[in-house]
Amino acid sequence: MWKGTISFGMVSIPVRLYVANDSHSVSFRQLCSEHLSPIKYKRWCSAGDHEVSYSDIVKGYEVGADNYVVINDAELDNLPLATAHSIEIGEFVPNDDIEGGLYFKSAYFVEPEQAGLKPYHLLRKALEETGMTAVARIAFRDREHLCALRPTDAALLMNTLYWPDEIRPISELKGLASDGADINPRELQMAKSLVESLAEERFDPSRYQDRYHDALMEVVNAKIQGQEVIAAPEAEAAPRVMDLMEALKASVEAAKKQRAAKPRTRKAPARKKAS
Repeated sequence: MWKGTISFGMVSIPVRLYVANDSHSVSFRQLCSEHLSPIKYKRWCSAGDHEVSYSDIVKGYEVGADNYVVINDAELDNLPLATAHSIEIGEFVPNDDIEGGLYFKSAYFVEPEQAGLKPYHLLRKALEETGMTAVARIAFRDREHLCALRPTDAALLMNTLYWPDEIRPISELKGLASDGADINPRELQMAKSLVESLAEERFDPSRYQDRYHDALMEVVNAKIQGQEVIAAPEAEAAPRVMDLMEALKASVEAAKKQRAAKPRTRKAPARKKAS
């Protein structure tokens, strides 16, 4: 989906980008409720009162009320911006310095052109052995992106990042006040026991599956075969109110039973130092 170079210092590596994710979401068509035929939308010109084909549509930047500057694809491809054709590395930071859950957006595999094979793997190996992430900029899809480059297996992975002004301040959350939330040491120890009882040695995504997709396809297939649609199971009755310590104990016991019924590779708790 993009071709260009990775540049840092005097080194230039020709590469290609490929989208790393493939969504398997089920899509629905919009239908007329009477005729069950697909709904169609027309691109309509309000000034000329006529339909417009896709090939006759141009991009316009609004500079005032009903006043536009037209920008064509060639102009977008040749913006006076170096990152339109280059991933410009500006700095290297420790891997854990970027809070991935907050800053990471889309993921892309970075593949080297044949001419850039050696410097590509040299950069990958250097990042791997130093535990560093390359922070860079790249321009595509009508904007410039902040991005991060990290090694993954035998390749480099690029994640686009949110710009700082796109991150909402946590101070906007008004329910985080710690007043009345004193942590009891026994409750904390029980919470840690619950974490350890559900801990795994490593994250294995194959342990999970999209249950919503499976349930939806079960309904779709039942309708195709003319069967009765399976009703959703009734929600369990709300448990009686219990104090936090009692809830933690019950959770730990339930986790132990679950682990006994289905053996799993569990992460061993850290050893205590001898006194």
